Amino acid sequence: MSGAGPRIGPGGRRDLGLVTWAFTRLAGRVAGTEPPALFTVLGRARGLFRGWLHFAARLMPGGRLPRRDSELVILRVAMLAHSDYELAHHRRLARRVGVSEAELERVAEGPEAPGWSERERLLLRATDELCELHDVTDETWAELSRQLDERRLIELLLLVGHYRMLATTLRALRIRPDRRRR
Repeated sequence: MSGAGPRIGPGGRRDLGLVTWAFTRLAGRVAGTEPPALFTVLGRARGLFRGWLHFAARLMPGGRLPRRDSELVILRVAMLAHSDYELAHHRRLARRVGVSEAELERVAEGPEAPGWSERERLLLRATDELCELHDVTDETWAELSRQLDERRLIELLLLVGHYRMLATTLRALRIRPDRRRR
């Protein structure tokens, strides 16, 4: 990513509308950060932002996959996409659902790193394949099908695709990780 600053700056109350502006303040307090730049920038698109937020929330935190699984998948996508914003944000969230510091570091090594459960290794392998091949091998799909029902299989595919899209958007907009509250 270029050293240049953000390509679109955060919106204020007038840019975002009162409801979205208030939401960004609350989201920052909950996260322990400044109002999340993800929301203050994307919120400028108003209706598109609200539709995206609804979709995103159905995947995480409202998805059917266990939160720990979702966070490991999201972190792996962020690593592969070189998304500093998503890495910083989801490391905080992953810690809240019990992902250890050692596991956070191990995500960078990928599915073959020692220490993953069979299920975690499979989810990370599927994530790698989706990001690299834009598909899942038949072998991986067969293994996933033994672990996940159809709804969770679809959710996994959408989760990886969504966070890949989001990482690309954040990178292209040059959005920097949020600062912690003092």
